Amino acid sequence: MTAETEDYPSKITLYVVVCWILAAFGGLMFGYDIGISGGVTAMDDFLIKFFPKVHERKMHAKENNYCKYDDQNLQLFTSSLYLAALVSSFTASKVCTKFGRKPTILLASAFFLGGAALSAAAQNLWMLIIARILLGIGVGFGNEAVPLFLSEIAPVQHRGAVNILFQLFVTIGIFLANLVNYGTLKMHPYGWRVSLGLAGVPAIMLCIGSLIITETPASLVERGKELAGHKTLKKIRGVDEVDSEFDQIVRASKIAQEVKHPFKKLMKRSSMPPLIIGIMLQVFQQFTGINAIMFYAPVLFQTVGFKNDASLLSSLITGTVNVLSTLVSVYAVDKIGRRKLLLQACIQMFICQTAIGAILLVHLHSTDSLTKMQAAFVVTLVCLFVMSFAWSWGPLGWLIPSETFPLETRTAGFAFAVSSNMLFTFIIAQAFLSMMCHLRASIFFFFAAWIFAMGLFVLFLLPETKNVPIDVMVDRVWKKHPVWKRFMVGDGGSLSSKPTNSEKI
Repeated sequence: MTAETEDYPSKITLYVVVCWILAAFGGLMFGYDIGISGGVTAMDDFLIKFFPKVHERKMHAKENNYCKYDDQNLQLFTSSLYLAALVSSFTASKVCTKFGRKPTILLASAFFLGGAALSAAAQNLWMLIIARILLGIGVGFGNEAVPLFLSEIAPVQHRGAVNILFQLFVTIGIFLANLVNYGTLKMHPYGWRVSLGLAGVPAIMLCIGSLIITETPASLVERGKELAGHKTLKKIRGVDEVDSEFDQIVRASKIAQEVKHPFKKLMKRSSMPPLIIGIMLQVFQQFTGINAIMFYAPVLFQTVGFKNDASLLSSLITGTVNVLSTLVSVYAVDKIGRRKLLLQACIQMFICQTAIGAILLVHLHSTDSLTKMQAAFVVTLVCLFVMSFAWSWGPLGWLIPSETFPLETRTAGFAFAVSSNMLFTFIIAQAFLSMMCHLRASIFFFFAAWIFAMGLFVLFLLPETKNVPIDVMVDRVWKKHPVWKRFMVGDGGSLSSKPTNSEKI
């Protein structure tokens, strides 16, 4: 425990653990949708109902392996959610600031529940797309509020592990979705309706959770409820000696109240380091190729020669690897640190993407299949890729932006991070099948090149934030970094002042 954390004593109580878990159902909601859409788009009944031309191409014996799923409307089914989430994240930022994290989480569950019900009942493509938009609004609200809630309610020495609960539940959601798809594949003709409708279960759990969890002390103080904030801080810390931490929250709140236009504040030079890093982590997270694999894992495995049930089973295997590997991050992030996990993963992901591309380039042509041994090796490489992503870029892409913005720009800055994630998730989801058709095996080299660039970014531009309280982030991180210290002077912003202006979380 560092000197800074000793000033802010805490105990882990049953109540605060319950709050962490209930809020993390927002990740389960998000993950279920990521996993369910790829499996559903591989189901014949779903394709016959909404995308008959795709189904016809799929069943054509001599159809090009890389192009049989290339359809813009099919991609729109997956990607429309992320476009809606992109837009809604900025509204969610304002709701988070004005009304608090707790009501924002409640709204997220309500939108997602409505989208799940409509998608299960959809009779035509436009009903399906509207349902996806509702789901997207729910994702936008949930992904804005939940990581902020977890970071703000966690003690600093456990902040990384607690925040990663969000990503852990994302991976559990993906795993459960693959399990559901495997079970509904033979439920003709409405198995896809069951798969889509069950998205309402994590939404209901999050809705119940939003009524039980507490509001964060930072949000309460920010909205003028100092007495409630002090009482809540004692409750979640499990100790009475919280005055030092509470005073820092109050100071941060007073500085935050002086900032009337947080989005304008974000454009100042002193706000650039956390903003640039928050956005670039989201861009890089998507250009690892992970969502291309997770969205379309069943399609991908069919492309390399697996049949429907075998491809979904392979997706189930990757989902299991995803969950278990995220647990590694929960343990390691506050011990090993952020940078080492990210750099190690870049090496492992680069090797896997390059190897997959090489195998497909040499052995998978337009109308043939891989041998069983070759296909099994591709699945193994996919698992190794997912493994490294799950303990690094997956959780840390959400953790680092949630812990680096000061209070006055926290919801606005994190909205940029969330919207960047959704924008590039949308781009990948909308373009991947077409890219696979035109680039073929080279698409994996495309992602490998991005992973190489990501490694350089981490090596030269990403500071270590392990065990650094946010209230000293500027002095201990930004002002000491060889690149970012140049941004810490010049515009009179609070980032360059002492003491720093962010509450301890």
